[in-house]
Amino acid sequence: MTHLCAHEWGRVAVHNGTGPALERAFTRSQANALLLAARSHPLANRSGTNILVDRYTEIGAQQVVGVIAAPGCSLEILPKIDATSDENDETIRTRLVSMLDVALGLKLGDGQALAMARQKETLLDILIRLFADRLLAEARRGLPRAYMAQEENLAALRGRLDVIQQFTHNAVRPDRLACRFDTLMPDTPLLRVMKACVLMLRRHARVLATQRSLDELRFLLAEVSDVPVTALPWAQVRIDRTNRRWETLYGLAKLFLKREWQRTNHDAKAGQGITLLFAMNDLFEAYIAALARRALLGSDLTVHSQGGLRYCLMEEGDGGKERFQTTPDILIKRNGQVVMVIDTKWKLIGRNPEDKKRGVSQSDVYQMMAYARLYQCREVMLLYPHHASLGSEALDAGYGMMEGDERLRIASVDLVAGKRAVEQQLEGLIAPSTVT
Repeated sequence: MTHLCAHEWGRVAVHNGTGPALERAFTRSQANALLLAARSHPLANRSGTNILVDRYTEIGAQQVVGVIAAPGCSLEILPKIDATSDENDETIRTRLVSMLDVALGLKLGDGQALAMARQKETLLDILIRLFADRLLAEARRGLPRAYMAQEENLAALRGRLDVIQQFTHNAVRPDRLACRFDTLMPDTPLLRVMKACVLMLRRHARVLATQRSLDELRFLLAEVSDVPVTALPWAQVRIDRTNRRWETLYGLAKLFLKREWQRTNHDAKAGQGITLLFAMNDLFEAYIAALARRALLGSDLTVHSQGGLRYCLMEEGDGGKERFQTTPDILIKRNGQVVMVIDTKWKLIGRNPEDKKRGVSQSDVYQMMAYARLYQCREVMLLYPHHASLGSEALDAGYGMMEGDERLRIASVDLVAGKRAVEQQLEGLIAPSTVT
């Protein structure tokens, strides 16, 4: 099994069969298998070049992070916004796990996330171990059960008699009674999802301790029916007060099985691997939105992600339709009124004194001006990750819009400082600017 690690926009060597073999390189067949997995992934464009690019002697990663797997090989892609940083992979992986914890609501403690990320395991190994450990702890406490309808021929009456069944199939068997009754059983839609996830992950777990946990789970879930991934009863799963402690586990199972926004892809037919990829733009947006909610908790401000949905234009004439719908990343509201629009950008922002535009895209500025008018708010912000070239202080620059009182702010948040520090930065950026 060949496993290599790269960073966003990084490259990994490919040995094409000529010259001496390289120690850290994929063979051409392995590279082709990874490229095929990239093309078949839900996140991919038609050619898969927004995930991996084939340059013959190497393959290049794009702006996604996670693990992409194929038979006999896997490639882990880690985020790295600052090319000049000398952080090691364990530190970067720790930060990625922390971002996923917040964005996906995994409810990891800081100490647990740090310990897991430093085990020199891939992101996929970490998430599989997290799922196995948590599910095993809950299963040992007791499986959630529900009354299930049963039909069985018994020697004594149990429940109620199925008259039609009794006088047709059991007409010549007076010693048998066709009974219908309810039994408290663990074979629920929720646990069928859990068992399917356990069986699938057991094929891909590489750590011995995780394999043992998954084997124990297979034993504990022996009474639960085996259901193929393609036939799982997602619509029948109900999270209520009786199984609320399983909610996070159910979210993790969807992460592995259901291809949610996280863009997980599992080849159920071939059984050849599991690919877990996250678009960094989406992940950064979800991370900032979640921490903004924490930062503004208790205030009169509320945070709404991927909302708004107002249209820019209306066709002229009778029955004209609205066109060009907008979906701002984050809306800050007070009493239902938008007071700030934030658009997150996972890209480098400059502080070159010679560049008066600070490297901001002109199209991004036009977009924010449109948001200011459509949502009738005075404050709009482009928010970037901080990097060393910006200096020790986070960026916070304001620009007044011509012919109006709206203001565009260009700011950065330091992700290296940790979740609590990011919350404080966001509170400082949002709260003072929304004072009426």
